[in-house]
Amino acid sequence: MKTSDTPRPALLGSLALTLTLLLTGACVPQNMIVSPLGTVVVGPGEEIQIRSLEVITGSIGEMGVPRQRAVAMALADYGPIKGHNVTMGAGLDSLCTAAGGKAAAETAIGDHRVVAVIGTSCSVAAAAASPILSQAGLVMLSSSNTSPSLTSDLRGNAGANYHPGYYRVSSNDLYAAQAVAEFVHNQLGLHTMAAIHDGDPYTTGLTAAFAAAFEALGGAVTAVEEVSRGDTDMIPVLTRIAADNPEGIFFPLFPDEAGHVVRQLAEVEGLEGLALINSESLLFTDLESVDAYLTAPEFNFGANVNDATGRSGDELFAAYRRQYNEGANNAYIALAYDAATILLRAIEEVAVADGDTLYIDRARLREALTATTGFNGIVGPISCDTFGDCGTGLILISHFTDPTVNDITQLPVVFRYAP
Repeated sequence: MKTSDTPRPALLGSLALTLTLLLTGACVPQNMIVSPLGTVVVGPGEEIQIRSLEVITGSIGEMGVPRQRAVAMALADYGPIKGHNVTMGAGLDSLCTAAGGKAAAETAIGDHRVVAVIGTSCSVAAAAASPILSQAGLVMLSSSNTSPSLTSDLRGNAGANYHPGYYRVSSNDLYAAQAVAEFVHNQLGLHTMAAIHDGDPYTTGLTAAFAAAFEALGGAVTAVEEVSRGDTDMIPVLTRIAADNPEGIFFPLFPDEAGHVVRQLAEVEGLEGLALINSESLLFTDLESVDAYLTAPEFNFGANVNDATGRSGDELFAAYRRQYNEGANNAYIALAYDAATILLRAIEEVAVADGDTLYIDRARLREALTATTGFNGIVGPISCDTFGDCGTGLILISHFTDPTVNDITQLPVVFRYAP
């Protein structure tokens, strides 16, 4: 067979279904039309298979582990779908890298029983995983990715890394960028800023969006510098930034690199007293002193109730602490829990039962997720657009001055943004 004649994964899914039906003697229920993306057949006594693709090791494993646990809690709370339990199997570590995302996605599609995946934690991993999962006909639903490139510019134009079947309940970074720009310009009264990214889709997209939003308000971005993951010497970058005399630096870097930036600021003349704006990553660094502002999703929603399970945020967070004997960022738990329940509800909506056998059409599953409108989650009302953006856009900015605090909910909130 020529390479150009190799069947596409979606076609292979349909062929696999046809072969399964022939071998088992089963008939497709009359109210179900088999789509080109394929249909997953869940036999009598079998479980519905989904997979979790989060970063669960390394210095930022604290981002993914609580999300994976929250998904497990959602599966338990939601219960069986039409007589079949749902399992996510062993968690797949997407490592917060392109290679990790690609490997985890390939593992997921290697099992023809898998209906969907929840993840990834990092946008760079999603950019590598999304095309693989999309071509195979699966849906991917993230509670953490934020890069605009994965969905759209919110003006009807697809991002460079958008692929059908991708969804997220985390908010597009265009909202976070606008929040930071308004906070810096209108509340701190700053007019010149520098930015640092590490070249991946998350940090690059966020700093670019911030620069555009800040300049639209009348501010000026004096420099946009790039570091690489693993860099430890930030002096050259900081020296170039100091030459332009900015009033602040926006650096949404991951913990290791962000920590080095903060530690080395004092070594460069002219950077004293700058306003420092980071994401939550500084909470995971070992700093002796710090004075920075941190952006994060809204986390004050304990009274909100998830439509699918009836569990409130306060009940969920308390149950998490009891079950795992530790706390975690409320937003991590709530977003992952809501993502899982939205997926489970969509699976239940499209699944067709014929006796003890269940048929889940992959195209209809995508349609059901896209049609999500006004679902009341713990994070608030959730609606999805045609590019898979389902986030609320709610952003908080907190003031971080005590390096012994590692829970953002314990920091004073100084700015709230709602689109």
